[in-house]
Amino acid sequence: MTSAVGRLAGKRVLVTSARTFMGPPVVDLFVKEGADVVADHGALLEPDEPAELIGRTDDLDILIANLDLPAYGASTVEITDDGWLAGFDAMVHPLMRLVRAAAPAMIARGSGSIVVLTSSSPLRRMSPQTISYVAARAAQIAFVRSSGHDLARYNVRLNGVAQNFVANDTYYPPEILANERFKERLASEVPSRRIGQPEESAELALYLAGDTSSFIFGQIISNDGGWS
Repeated sequence: MTSAVGRLAGKRVLVTSARTFMGPPVVDLFVKEGADVVADHGALLEPDEPAELIGRTDDLDILIANLDLPAYGASTVEITDDGWLAGFDAMVHPLMRLVRAAAPAMIARGSGSIVVLTSSSPLRRMSPQTISYVAARAAQIAFVRSSGHDLARYNVRLNGVAQNFVANDTYYPPEILANERFKERLASEVPSRRIGQPEESAELALYLAGDTSSFIFGQIISNDGGWS
């Protein structure tokens, strides 16, 4: 994939959960594009951690909210409180707290971009039924749409990448990709009939983070080979 080096030159970027999910490819691409990247590795589970992190990251132009938790299968009657709450604690509450903490400085400056790396799983029914996981991802999407609309008046852009069937160590690690049953599922369920590459999601995140997407607010862009 051809890259125009310097697309984020002079931009200060915070990437959360930088070692998992889409953190590694995003950090790699953004650094190559000239960004000053702060790669945080914390899970941000405690209520005050997101605000403390934002407070330590001065002059923030871009926030990449990369939050993940491995999905687990459970039918409706098998959902446990701990399993249900874990998804919201890992992916929903930190997202709101990160945006709440980052937005005031962006509002005061009249510019800023927040990109949420989420899942397209809520956009259609999942099989097997990973209900708790899908509900947490759906809450992320609803937050992006609603808060993105609210922040648009201040020229602060909040958008999301909703992906599925993209290679990453949390959901589609090498051992899954090599599984013959998964290959059959990929061929039957995904119109593109291939796995997505992490660099493709990183490029989409870069587009939403950069200045060329200055008229996009509160949107969820699917990146799942036509699955959703």
